[in-house]
Amino acid sequence: MEVIKQLIGRLHPIIVHLPIGFIIAALLLQWYDRKKKNNLAKIVALLFLWGGISAATACISGYLLYLNEGYTFDTVKFHLGSGIITALFSLFMYVRQLESFKVGFLKRIPSALLSISLLILISLSGHLGGSITHGGDYLIEPLPGPFKKMLGYKLPSSEMPILDENNWEQAVLYTDLVQPILNNRCVSCHNAKKEKGQLQLLNRDGILKGGENGTIIEPNDPAKSSLYSRLILPLEHEDHMPPKDKSQLGKAEIEIIKIWIAHGNTFNKSIKELGLSKNPFHPFFLKKQDATYPNIAVGAVAIDTLLALKKTGIHVEKISENSDFLKVSCINKPTFKDSDFELFRGIHNQIVYLDLGNTQITDAIFDELATLPNLTILKLDNTSLHGKNIEKLKGLPYLKSINLTSTNFEESQLPHLSSFKKLRTVYLYNTKVNKPNPLPSQKADNLYFDFGAYDLPALATDTIVY
Repeated sequence: MEVIKQLIGRLHPIIVHLPIGFIIAALLLQWYDRKKKNNLAKIVALLFLWGGISAATACISGYLLYLNEGYTFDTVKFHLGSGIITALFSLFMYVRQLESFKVGFLKRIPSALLSISLLILISLSGHLGGSITHGGDYLIEPLPGPFKKMLGYKLPSSEMPILDENNWEQAVLYTDLVQPILNNRCVSCHNAKKEKGQLQLLNRDGILKGGENGTIIEPNDPAKSSLYSRLILPLEHEDHMPPKDKSQLGKAEIEIIKIWIAHGNTFNKSIKELGLSKNPFHPFFLKKQDATYPNIAVGAVAIDTLLALKKTGIHVEKISENSDFLKVSCINKPTFKDSDFELFRGIHNQIVYLDLGNTQITDAIFDELATLPNLTILKLDNTSLHGKNIEKLKGLPYLKSINLTSTNFEESQLPHLSSFKKLRTVYLYNTKVNKPNPLPSQKADNLYFDFGAYDLPALATDTIVY
C-alpha cells in the first residue's frame, strides 16, 4: 500500500497539468462564446467539471507526495490550499453553467469577474508549485540586473580569476588577472555592441584608445588614471564606476588594477618579470577543497525543512558555505531512538556526517543508516550497540570513519568491517573487542582500529607546583 501511495504522489507533476489545461480551455471557450453567441455553455460546463475533478485528483496526489517525500507542511501549505480552492471554484463554475442552477445572488455575479478570479487562482497555485520545485527566484533569475535589484533580488557576484599557488609568478598580470576582472565587472557596458561613454574594455586597443573623455590610463600613475580613480570614488558619486546598480569590484580586484597601472600597464609581462610580491595575489589562489566528503553535487534542502528538524532538538548545519551536504548531530537529543530516524526523511542524500552518540539507538539502526548514500563520518559512541547487522553498511561508498567507543560492540563483528570500501578508521576504545598486545600498526588495506587509552610520557612541567 505504501508503494502505491508513493507512486501516486510522484505522479503529481504530471497530473497537475490536467486541471490547468481544462480550466484554461473552459475560460477561453467561455470568452469566445460571449463574443460569438454559439451557445457553448454545455461544453464549457463539462470542461469546468473535468477541471474540478482533475484539480481534486492533483490535490490528493500532491498531498501523498508531501507525506512520502519529506516536505514540511510549511513548504506546501499555500500551494495545497490554493489547489483545493481552485478545485472547488472550478466545480462551482460547472454548477453555475447548468440550467438547473437557481441560486439567484450567485447567478447575478458577473461571469467575467468569476473567470478572472479563477484565472488568478490557477496562476497562483501554479506559481507556488513552481517555486517549490524550482525555487522562489525561478522567474526572476533571467531578468536584467536593474530589474532584479528593483524587485529586491540580491545580485550574485561574478567569480574572481584564479591563480595556481604553485606557479603564480608565471601568470601574465594583464591576461590572467586584469582582463578577467574587467570582463566580469565592466565589459557588459563597455563592449563592441554597447560602448557606454564611447569606451571599450574588451581588449588592448579599446583600453589604450580610451573614451569620450580621452585616455583612461596614465602609465605608472594610478591616481591620474580614470580606470582606477573612478573605482575608488564613493559609491554615491556620479562618476563612480561601475554604477551603483551594477556588481562592484572587490578590494583585491581594485588593488590588481592599481598594481597593473603602477607598473606600466604592460600587456604581456608576467608577475615574476614585474618583480611583484606574493601578498596581493593571495585572494586569487585556488582554494583547496576538503577531500573528506564526496566530491559530488546534491540538491539543497528547503530552509523550512531544516528549521522543522531543528525544532525537534537535532542540530543540523551545512558542512560549508559552498556545499549542500549536512552535518547532523543528536548531541542535544539523547532520547533519540530507532523510530526517530523517520525525522531524516527528505535529507537522506545530504547527510555526510551523523552523530548518534549517547542516544537510545539499537542494532536495528543499521537498516536505516544503510539508506544514507553519502554518509562519510558516523558516530555511534556511548550507545548499547552490539554490532549485529553492521555489515549492512558495507554498501555505503563514502563511509570513512565509525566511532564505536563505549559500546557493546563484539569482536565477532569485526571481520565484517574489512569488506567496507572506503572505511579507514574504527574507534573501539572501551568495547568488547580485545585490544591486541602489541597494538598492530595500520593494516595493509589501510583500515586502522583505534583502541585509545594512550599512555602519554610524563613531562617535567607536570611536576611543577604553583
